[in-house]
Amino acid sequence: MRHRRNFGKTEAMLTGAEATDAEYLVLFDADLQHSPEEIPRFLEKLEEGWDIVTGVKIGAYEKRAVSSIYNRLSRRLFDVPVSDLNSMKAFRREVLDEVHLRHDWHRFFVVLAYARGFTVTEIDITLYPRRHGQAKFSSRKRIVVGLLDLVSVAFFLFFSRKPLILFGVSGIIMAGLGVLVGLVTIVLRILQWMPAFGFRPLLYLVILLETLGFLLFGFGFLAEQIAQQQADLDAIERELRRRDPGVGPARARK
Repeated sequence: MRHRRNFGKTEAMLTGAEATDAEYLVLFDADLQHSPEEIPRFLEKLEEGWDIVTGVKIGAYEKRAVSSIYNRLSRRLFDVPVSDLNSMKAFRREVLDEVHLRHDWHRFFVVLAYARGFTVTEIDITLYPRRHGQAKFSSRKRIVVGLLDLVSVAFFLFFSRKPLILFGVSGIIMAGLGVLVGLVTIVLRILQWMPAFGFRPLLYLVILLETLGFLLFGFGFLAEQIAQQQADLDAIERELRRRDPGVGPARARK
């Protein structure tokens, strides 16, 4: 399978999966840093009942520092029970049917699947010298993009289903601070304790805090409506697939 141009690893992963109806899928990079002889070991673990099996790279690794930082942050944020999220992996097809990946989110495939309740385990695999291609995730730009994606996934997992928790609480805090500053301003005015900068900056601060507070709270309500609509669509998709197992995720979403 080929794309018209290089759309990235996530799109390659999805296109490959759509081209087969196999129950088990193996994500195996073409640089041959891993041996295809490892594949039966992954399949044996899947046969034991695991949904995802990830490989832990054993050997010299040119991006070890960046990878270790990323893996530590991911384990701390998402509490995933594996130590290497971006290595060779095998998984059941149903995992990819439920986990919707955006561009470059293959790095968070295990995180998103684990958050959906799928089981994850890992095995040690030997890392060999790269035989083809070159590293594409070691530049500073990629590191920054990776960190921003990490924040995006964390926001998606923690707040996408209950966005009012973030926006609503932030709005209430802002509005509360506005009320507090307003009360302080009134007290200072009554006692005729004129601040060195006058009362006008305090009044502007009250207006700013109250405006931001109500805007954030409103955003929270709108986001809650969007989240509820998405939950309803997901429920319809699951029902369609339950009635007709032959209906794929893409067709069900349409």
